[in-house]
Amino acid sequence: MHLSELIAGGVIVRNGDDARLIPAIKTVYGLAELAVNKGCKIADVIPDGGEAVDLAELAANGKLDVPCRHPEPARMYLCGTGLTHLGSASTRNAMHAQTQEHVSDSMKMFQMGVEGGKPADGEIGAQPEWFYKGPGTEAVAPGEPLLSPGFALDGGEEPEIAGFYLIGADGTPNRIGFTQSNEFSDHVTERINYLFLAHSKLRPASFGPELLVGELPRHIEGRSRIIRGDEVIFDQPFLSGEDNMSHTIANLEHHHFKYAPFRRAGDLHVHMFGTATLSFGAGVKTQDGDVFEISAPAFGQPLRNPLKTLADTGLITTKQL
Repeated sequence: MHLSELIAGGVIVRNGDDARLIPAIKTVYGLAELAVNKGCKIADVIPDGGEAVDLAELAANGKLDVPCRHPEPARMYLCGTGLTHLGSASTRNAMHAQTQEHVSDSMKMFQMGVEGGKPADGEIGAQPEWFYKGPGTEAVAPGEPLLSPGFALDGGEEPEIAGFYLIGADGTPNRIGFTQSNEFSDHVTERINYLFLAHSKLRPASFGPELLVGELPRHIEGRSRIIRGDEVIFDQPFLSGEDNMSHTIANLEHHHFKYAPFRRAGDLHVHMFGTATLSFGAGVKTQDGDVFEISAPAFGQPLRNPLKTLADTGLITTKQL
């Protein structure tokens, strides 16, 4: 089952090729909240009936939003983990020099995941790299531009799977579902020094258009493309799912939600699980107007966003009160 949300309000459920508008439900957040309060699955609170819709047409016309938003954007957290996929360390190490005598911190972190990222049931595994991207204001709808700040040195895509979570009244994280995402980042800034990683991640991200409700497939095959005008300038497959990862989803979830501030009732969390495929690693330099396209059959409609660079705001000064 897949869920989508209309920008104008309304939730679409898709089973196979059949998509319909859910009666009387305006948001996926509201639907998830209803399921949490009733202590049941989302499928159990979806009413019958509803108008049939053409999901591909809605997506093509820019009618679909991020699959789930919090009604208060400040209570929606965009976060993620890196170096979680097999092969991701080689991409990262291409940005951070290492010698035979010195193993990069990226490789050390990756190796920790390989050795301890998939613990036995009931055990806690190795802690992954973690980063924060911003509040819900930075969640960009499919089709809308990913805005790169004027001071940025790069604006590059990262094709990833993301999980959406609603925190229940008792502090329990409830996973709503999974979606494809573009974890947009500044790789040139990151390459200057690994300690700039936090700066490089403070960018918007896009999600959707469809949310997969249920377990994540163990093996996911997708494609990441960049389209410039009529030309495809980058086209590579990407792999995800636990068969292609150095961590389990459960281990990554634990190391995010182990922090008490991330278990505040009613908050919405979006967690991106990493990738091993970057156009930056292939030497691509993006420019305004380039369209990022991320697609995987498991998630239905592709995710497309153009790149747009904002004017530089110059020096930011504070005001003494």
